[in-house]
Amino acid sequence: MKIIDISVTIYEGMPTYMGNEANQPVIQTKTNDYITDTNLKMNIHTCTHIDAPLHMLKQGKTVETIELEKLVRPCKVIDVTKARDRISSDDLRGAEIEKGDFLLLKTQNSLGMTTNDNFIFLAEDGAKYLSEKGISGVGIDTLGIERSQNNHPTHKTLFTKDIIILEGLDLKEVEAKEYLLVCAPLKLIGTEAAPARAFLIDQFMP
Repeated sequence: MKIIDISVTIYEGMPTYMGNEANQPVIQTKTNDYITDTNLKMNIHTCTHIDAPLHMLKQGKTVETIELEKLVRPCKVIDVTKARDRISSDDLRGAEIEKGDFLLLKTQNSLGMTTNDNFIFLAEDGAKYLSEKGISGVGIDTLGIERSQNNHPTHKTLFTKDIIILEGLDLKEVEAKEYLLVCAPLKLIGTEAAPARAFLIDQFMP
């Protein structure tokens, strides 16, 4: 069995969505004799995190409504590193995608070939294709699943079909195949997102 951590590291000066400095974490540590105490101030979309429908839908569901059973389950890592600028429906048609799948999209973002403001994202037509396939969740290796689209149609398309969105993954060391996904969001109440620790278990390795 091999465990692969796919969470991004949280630190001051880390990459943020579109380079937004307001989303930078602030870590303050104090030590008094043998006692060390640390405060963390951070936007909940800054690191690896789950988005809930409230993020983009009025009266949408909040993050605590997402059952853990939907986040500890088999998943498929799909290689879409050939996609340029965005992942379209054409980029997804050759992949083996079945109803109920939880997909993790490995893009050029994992290869270090993009920047904070030109990352590969899931386009509206790609989101529609996945929703028509009836998937249960989708994750991506950047801090946002979309950019450069008015009114955020990718988020809305997925959320209206109750498709879970997992953002901020590190997939550079991950081979495209099936794994067991373990994703544990913080137990926040009434919020539109929650930071999460996510990892894959390769059940086929000794």
